[in-house]
Amino acid sequence: MNVYDEAHSLAKAIKESTEFQQFDNLRKEIEKDETTAQMLKDLQAKQMEIQAAQMTGQEPSAEAITQMQSLATMIATKPLAAQYMQAEAAFSVMVNDVFGILGEAMGMK
Repeated sequence: MNVYDEAHSLAKAIKESTEFQQFDNLRKEIEKDETTAQMLKDLQAKQMEIQAAQMTGQEPSAEAITQMQSLATMIATKPLAAQYMQAEAAFSVMVNDVFGILGEAMGMK
């Protein structure tokens, strides 16, 4: 068994998965709508800013939290964006599960 061949097989299986296909199709649709795409990028940037603050033991600013909530509310009114976020979350769960399986197999979990 060649580890690299198995990794390529896993990558192919992930790419063919329903989770990835839905995420990728919706990502392509979102890219066609510059306003929605930018709103999603802004939301992700704000989420990362808040997570970075939390990881360093800092309290995220009230302004950052308010901005994130406002963006999330605006995005939720756009059905395509809401579907994209759900597909992204489902894909992330699958990827995290795969990493968990690998970690368990190597005694890291």
